[in-house]
Amino acid sequence: MAVGSASTCASNGTTGEAGSSLSHRRQRKLRSRRWTRQVGRITAGRTRARRYNPRATIRHQEPPPPVPEHDLARRAVVTGIGAVTPIGNDAPTYWRNLVAGVSGGGPITAFDATGYDVRIAAEVKDFDPTIAMDRKMARRMSRFIHFGMAAGKEVVADSGIDFEAMTQEQRDRVAVCLNTGGGGQEEVTKGDRILLTKGPGQVSPFAIPALSGSMAACSLSMEYSLTGPVITQVAACASSVIAFLDALRMIQRGEVDVVLAGGAEAPLLPVAFAALGNMGALSKRNDEPEKASRPFDRDRDGFLYGEGAGVMVLESAEHALARGATIQAEVLGASLTADAFHISAPEPTGRGAARAMTMALRDAGVAPDELDYVVAHGTSTPLNDVTETRAIKVALGEHAYRVPISSPKSMIGHLLGAAGIVSAIAAVGAIRDNVIPPTINLDNPDLPECDLDYVPNTCRSRRVETAMINGFGFGGQNAVAVFRRFEA
Repeated sequence: MAVGSASTCASNGTTGEAGSSLSHRRQRKLRSRRWTRQVGRITAGRTRARRYNPRATIRHQEPPPPVPEHDLARRAVVTGIGAVTPIGNDAPTYWRNLVAGVSGGGPITAFDATGYDVRIAAEVKDFDPTIAMDRKMARRMSRFIHFGMAAGKEVVADSGIDFEAMTQEQRDRVAVCLNTGGGGQEEVTKGDRILLTKGPGQVSPFAIPALSGSMAACSLSMEYSLTGPVITQVAACASSVIAFLDALRMIQRGEVDVVLAGGAEAPLLPVAFAALGNMGALSKRNDEPEKASRPFDRDRDGFLYGEGAGVMVLESAEHALARGATIQAEVLGASLTADAFHISAPEPTGRGAARAMTMALRDAGVAPDELDYVVAHGTSTPLNDVTETRAIKVALGEHAYRVPISSPKSMIGHLLGAAGIVSAIAAVGAIRDNVIPPTINLDNPDLPECDLDYVPNTCRSRRVETAMINGFGFGGQNAVAVFRRFEA
């Protein structure tokens, strides 16, 4: 695969570090009513931003000891990848376009957006659900299930795993962890319309299963007769990062041999664009949709709403090696924390996000300076990008200024519950192919706050042994996972 020439940081300008080095003026601003008004447009006086304490230290819960490297039955490896995204309806196309810096932004076609403040999105294009299920089932099930099933079928083929040849006892040890932020939300709107225009007798009897957030996972389980645990966690934008933690823990405990792990989301509904537009979370760069998502750039004005799905096959290294599978990477560790701050805004010091990164690295047995790549949450919102940068500095120290960081959302927009899995695909691709995708549209870094190496606009050839992915969700949910090149 051809890659672009190595790129460098747009600027080496200095900035106040997260933590005790923030200027006194900045500290006062974080404590001020003005910050309170910025945070999700909170009415001043109803909710107060937590005071920033520059002397506060981060206390970490000690993770379990790392799994010994010789215990192949307890190590979780990646043996297959599947994806449906705004820049490719399969994993190879997604990865190729991600490295090339292709934007998936465009005008909304899912509905007539005339009169909306936001009329752009990162839609999945030319998708046929019958590649994953028969026409009757496609009519009954919602779009996020279509995406999840398509990515699931691709990942099974890519991994080379043969579920049909397994015994019942072996299928008892195969789990599905497919998470989502909202599930089949369109079924509510569709059902209400039919109810009001045609009466209750015409509402689909499959409407409730179709909107259920767990139905994508259940559909994959039924497709391959997998009788191990079926798990769906709903954690907004952190959802599919959590799938890796659940999968890793089940393999480490010896409960399962194989996990289909990932997320699926199809949230592009009129009410969502209206609500998020009113929140100020979405970019209104309607005339330039391909330039709307610009993480860490001073001209960013919100995220580009996206849709899609991704699934990975994770299995114990022992199981993978026994069947001769191609191992693409290893999942080393993961962690969850909470901000306990606000329903839509990040805690301004980045403490919760930093703690999640530090705990994930400890869980993985990886020192901060061993990281070769960070896949940022990088939403392109004014608050998130600054807060995440602060958190990375706290978690990684001086190495934060040396490690390449990039955001796939600059190209595919924000896939909410599927954002983490497409970030994981970027991490595994970087480890496998030794190339780091860029952050596109990063023309003017938002100095002095966003002053790290975000791999602006051009991919970079670099050996990647270890990578970390961040996923931070509404309500202050923070999830981080760490991947490494596999060595037996």
